[in-house]
Amino acid sequence: MARLRAPGGCPWDREQTFDTIKRYTLEETYEVLEAIDNRDWPELTSELGDLLLQILFYAEMAQEEGRFSIDNVIDALSNKLISRHPHVFGDVKADDAGQVVKNWEALKQEERKKKKKEESGAEHTETLLGGVSSKMPALMEAQKISSKAAHVGFDWPEIEGLFEKLTEETQELRANISELPAEALKPGKKPQISEELQARIEDEVGDLFFVLVNIARYLSVDPESALRKTNRKFRRRFGWLEEQLRRQGKSLENASLEDMEALWQQAKTMEEINQ
Repeated sequence: MARLRAPGGCPWDREQTFDTIKRYTLEETYEVLEAIDNRDWPELTSELGDLLLQILFYAEMAQEEGRFSIDNVIDALSNKLISRHPHVFGDVKADDAGQVVKNWEALKQEERKKKKKEESGAEHTETLLGGVSSKMPALMEAQKISSKAAHVGFDWPEIEGLFEKLTEETQELRANISELPAEALKPGKKPQISEELQARIEDEVGDLFFVLVNIARYLSVDPESALRKTNRKFRRRFGWLEEQLRRQGKSLENASLEDMEALWQQAKTMEEINQ
């Protein structure tokens, strides 16, 4: 990386900044997740290298500015792993993974309080959710904040309570939908509705998503990963449907809903048989 960024190196690499590289970091992260989901180990090897490249890129740019180096990054990580695993490197007891997570969150919160105090010179009270970034994907943010709340006991005692909440939120959404004009519920129709009603519907849809994320958390399912897999499943089945229509001399535009639904069910049955 030093050679690429040096005079006489790569013109593209030399032009990059912290801000221009951010989108590539996100892309490479998702490509790592894709390789894991596909259990494509050769591809994962390559994608992990691409992700590591992002870290090296940031560290090289920081070193050029005299801020920190890759050695500082690795030292910080090593120190963090030791300090946040006192049940391994110290005398703290943790009998299960749940206790480890509680200890980890408590240590993170204490570290943030200490950092804030050092920066401001005054005692700082860290809120429970203050350390959760609001810039991450919304499903991931919902999982993070609900997990943190659950770790301090703010949670449904049983999963059945979540399904009751799901029913409640669904009913609230349907109640708001009932205020829509009939044409608003027809495909392709976008009549004008009040901003207040639109805001209420958006709010209820958001509540529904949040409950679903909590159900996923309760079942130890990563909602982001689960939705990605469903997206790929839909792509795969719809692509097969489209190919079958093409073989029949039809297009998506002139095929009936009944035709497409019949092919969709065939695609679904074929996948279930092959599993």
